[in-house]
Amino acid sequence: MALNVKPLGDRVLVEPQEEKEIKKGGIIIPDSAKEKPTEGVIRALGTGKKDDNGKLIAFEVKVGDRVLISKYGGTEIKIDGKEYKLFNSDDILAVIE
Repeated sequence: MALNVKPLGDRVLVEPQEEKEIKKGGIIIPDSAKEKPTEGVIRALGTGKKDDNGKLIAFEVKVGDRVLISKYGGTEIKIDGKEYKLFNSDDILAVIE
């Protein structure tokens, strides 16, 4: 699926990954008790950040990377009925390998 969204600057479009509904013990977690996702997949990258001299700094992540994101950070948006979050590249905490 091609997204028609191109983040600007050093922003990154992330698709949050919901935690599984059933835990190992077979307990079902209702939506109201679930925490906000802290994992996501990078779906689009902006044009990049520039240093003080105007030189473009490369992103440390790429499209398709699984990442850890801040629980309450980012701007929530909906595209074609699906929820995404826009983050500054500095708000990406880690890449999950």
